[in-house]
Formats: sequence, C-alpha cells, structure tokens
Amino acid sequence: MIEKNIIHDVLIAAVSTGGDFAEIFVEDRFNTAIEMTMGKVEKSLSGRDFGVGIRIFKGTNSVYTYTSHSDKEHLIKVAKKAAEAIKGMPLDLNFDLQLASPEIIHPIAIRPRNVEKSIKVELMRRGYEQAAKASQSIKQVVVNYMDYEQKVLIANTEGSFVKDMRTRTRYMINAVAENEKGLQTGRAGKGSGKGFELYDQIDVEALGREASRVALTMMDAKAAPSGKFPVIIDNRFGGVIFHEACGHGLEATSVAKGESVFSDKMGQRIASEIVNAVDDGTVLNEWGSASFDDEGTPTKRNVLIENGVLKGFMIDKLNARRMNMDITGSSRRQSYKFAPTSRMTNTYILNGTHTFDEMVTSVPFGLYAKNLGGGSVNTSTGEFNFAVQEGYLIENGKITRPVKGATLIGTGLEILEKIEMISNNFGSDEGMCGSVSGSIPAGLGQPALKVSEITVGGREEA
Repeated sequence: MIEKNIIHDVLIAAVSTGGDFAEIFVEDRFNTAIEMTMGKVEKSLSGRDFGVGIRIFKGTNSVYTYTSHSDKEHLIKVAKKAAEAIKGMPLDLNFDLQLASPEIIHPIAIRPRNVEKSIKVELMRRGYEQAAKASQSIKQVVVNYMDYEQKVLIANTEGSFVKDMRTRTRYMINAVAENEKGLQTGRAGKGSGKGFELYDQIDVEALGREASRVALTMMDAKAAPSGKFPVIIDNRFGGVIFHEACGHGLEATSVAKGESVFSDKMGQRIASEIVNAVDDGTVLNEWGSASFDDEGTPTKRNVLIENGVLKGFMIDKLNARRMNMDITGSSRRQSYKFAPTSRMTNTYILNGTHTFDEMVTSVPFGLYAKNLGGGSVNTSTGEFNFAVQEGYLIENGKITRPVKGATLIGTGLEILEKIEMISNNFGSDEGMCGSVSGSIPAGLGQPALKVSEITVGGREEA
C-alpha cells in the first residue's frame, strides 16, 4: 500500500521534535450499501476510501492527524506539522520494520466486491417479499444490505509492521405493522466477518418472515406491566445489555480516567458467581473479529469476569501507559479519520448450566424479554434503560401473552449481581457500536439468563 522505506521515514519525521512513539495507519476500503423500501431500491452507494493516519506519543499525551494523500513528501510534511505539538529533544529511536504474520486468519471464500450488485439486490427482494406478504397489516418493509473490504497497514517506532484484510457483510430487514392501535416494528438480520458465502449459509426469506412475525405479534399485544419482578433476557441480542451497561465500563478509555464504576474494582467480585464474560477478537469470521487490532497488536481472548470476579479490562497503547498495564489487542477505530482507543470486539457472557425451560418454570410472575431494541447508558454510573421490542408475560412458570411498551431500567452492577440463572443456549448477534473512535462493528452474545429483579417500566401496574 505504501513502501516500507517511506513509512520508516515518515515515522522518523513524526518523532523529530521529541515524541517517544509514532504510528502510521494506512487504510484502503471498498464499500457497498443498498437500501430497498417496499421492493424498490431507494439508495445504492459504492465507493472507495483511502487515507493515512499518523499518531505521536510523548508520555501520556498524544497527537493525531490524517490525510487522504500518500506521496512521501506530503506524508513527511503532515508528520512534521503534527510533531510541532510535541516539545522536547529528539530521541534516538532505532527500529527495524519487520512484517509480522497473523496468528489468526479469517478465510474469505467469495469476495463481495466480485459479486454483481444485481445479485445482492435479488437477495434483498427475496427477503422483502416474504416480509411483505405475511399480512395486509404489514405497511412497510425496509431491507438494508452492506459489505466492505478494508485493507490496512499499521507500523510504528517499536518495529511493528502488519497488514490485515477485514471483510464484512450484513443483511437487515425492518417490518412495520399497523392497526387502529398504532405502529409496531420488527427486525431481523445477520452480519458476519465472512464474504458473500454467508448467503449460502443463511436464509434471507426466513429473516423476512421473522421481522414481520415480531411486528405482527407486538401489534396485538397488550400494554406491559410496570414494577419490580424477575426478567428472563433471551440469548443473542440480549447481550446488548452487558455490552452497553458493563462492557463500555471495562474499556480503558473510561477506566484510565477514573470515569468507570469498575475503575477501582480489579480482583473484586462484581457479579453473581455464575457469571463468566470474555471479549474475544479471535472468533473465526465473527462480526467484531480481526487478525490484528487497529494498533497492529494481535487480537486475543480477554477474560473480563471469571466466576463473578473482575479479571481484566480492554486496554490500548495510550491507556496502557496511563494505567501501567499491558495492552490487550483491543484498540479499534472506524477509519483512518479516527485515532484508535480501547473498544470491544466480540463481547460474550458464557454458557451456564440451566436449561431455558428450567428458568421459565422458576418464575411465578415476570417478563420474558425475547428481543431488545434501543436504549441509553451512562457509562460513568452504569445506569441504563432498554426498550423491549418483543416481550411476554411469565405467569405461574409459563410464557403466556405478549406485552408491549416495556422498558428495562437499572445499573450494570445491579444486574450483574442479580443474575441467578444462566442457560446453556449461547447465541451471538451483531451491532454497530459508537464511541470516541467512531462507529465499529461489535459482536455481542449470551445465553438466556434470569435476573431475580429488574425495574420494568410499562403502562400497567403489575
């Protein structure tokens, strides 16, 4: 992408005013995004993004700049301009850039860029038709398709020199049902770090039917009760609560500044003893996986919570200096336009020993949160609220009628402590996660779990 000798000279220029570390991030990315509304393609965008980011450290201070030009003279000029923010004596940094081989390679069978757009549109149409014909009450169906191939080169004054190719594709369907009581939505989809071979492995027509099923079920649901009672949070996207309410608080971005409720709790029990959680960027072809993170460190499986005890944080290079701890291969960024920082990759609560049926029969009255929607979280306190997109009452140990309008309210620490049963039906899902280094693909997942008590906001008294 850029010759090694040019990268070396740019790094030397970046530390010419006293910086003690410099890094270059080169990105070449091909994107496709298509949106179909009611069977008609409304948007279709394809393009290429190329750019170079340069970062400089001096102690725990950093400077970041970027450019879309790659000629040597320009890159050296940009590096020296950024270095003007660093004041000090130049250090004698000797480094030899050696290309590192990835420990984990995520195989791609069919590169999405080589697939005709008409084939992608036909996939979308198949999902749309199944969603739309589910009922006359389905008033709108929107299908979104995306794929990208991101080639990166990362090098630094520690001698790191790596190349990685990240390929991702995602297919999402949103259906809207309407009756005299109002509108209800349902969604279904799948994303992966695979190539176009993903669509030989998933059923897009089933995704269309599932999106409409959720919308139609909730259309006829009665209002959810409010109060404090047990809640069973289903697997797969149910993991978004741990991701948001706990995962962000375990990123060094907030921990190093003392802005996380977990900052001073390393080695302490923060959850029920049955809770085990990891962040794992090595899962083969998973949504949040890569061979290297965005600082050129090999990704790894990081244990966050073990038997309820806080065992680790997710740490990038800059915050490793601030915390005096080792990096964990957890540094990520949206593109060359963002400086990297500690972020989640694929964040999971691991399987427990109970069955789903055992959990349900243990609840005399409660809520089954089958699908979660949007929410908000205060990472400094862990306080959260999440909308339940698809929910059901549990009465006398049985799942009964659907309910709508439920909201789960609490804190990350509270919910971790009150997890009293974890099933053995682990499932994963995908999302886009926003933070200071931009929007990135993040995998999440869990088995179904039972929380002994959560505050549920609804429209009726329990």
